[in-house]
Amino acid sequence: MAPTTTTDAATRSAEAHRENVKESLPSLVGFLVDLLGAKLTAHLAGVNVSTVSRWRTGAATPSAETERKLRATHQIAKLILTVDADHTARAWFIGMNPQLDDEAPLDVLAEGHVKEALSAARSFVASA
Repeated sequence: MAPTTTTDAATRSAEAHRENVKESLPSLVGFLVDLLGAKLTAHLAGVNVSTVSRWRTGAATPSAETERKLRATHQIAKLILTVDADHTARAWFIGMNPQLDDEAPLDVLAEGHVKEALSAARSFVASA
């Protein structure tokens, strides 16, 4: 497989963004639960699993700040999935990342550092 060019990476990033903004919140939460699991999704959002379940069914909605984290995580996942499989994307979120001072991207996102995590994901995709 040939390395991804900068143009390819930019195109993939733009497409992931487009998919992200079109996604309904319940569907987006369902995607994250399917990819990461309910416990990791709850950790990301700083809530319990039952709250995530209510978001998934549309019975409740998160705060704007929490929705920002969820949408950023969704966008990053969609971006990574353009070059790798589900298990790789999940591992990327929970593993130590050298671009993030060896913190897990999911923890960085949970802390609200969206730009840093997105930058690390773009770098990952560009090197795929």
